Amino acid sequence: MQLAFNAEPANARYTQQHVIDVGDVPGHQLRIFEVRHTYPNDPLVINGLKIVESWTRGVSDYTNNNGPAVVYHVYVAENGDKFFVQSSTLAVQSPGSTAFTATTVGPISGGTGSLAALQGFVRMSLRADPTAGVNETQIELEYWLSR
Repeated sequence: MQLAFNAEPANARYTQQHVIDVGDVPGHQLRIFEVRHTYPNDPLVINGLKIVESWTRGVSDYTNNNGPAVVYHVYVAENGDKFFVQSSTLAVQSPGSTAFTATTVGPISGGTGSLAALQGFVRMSLRADPTAGVNETQIELEYWLSR
């Protein structure tokens, strides 16, 4: 099954960010971050369960918001069941902008409860400005339930 949905900026919040300047070239930073998304309107429904929130936690290695990141996602259903995604991200920032765009892809790496049999992968396109706390994400989920 294939689904698409948006994580709206109004329902996303950076809950933690820690930045370390690498010191080799200007703008090179390692960043650890956590973003909480909620889905109050038209939530994603998987196996009859509404996904009500997700947590995104990752580490980026960016120079002026250009570069790779490793990101872990936890999607939480209304009954507390979860599924997990481990993804790789590549971010690109245009000169003169503080926002960047990124493409993320990764497999579903597990789940709990009725989502334990979930398999598949996630593709995301996002626009983010961590300094302004903005994060807008379009998500495509392709999944199946193993038996």
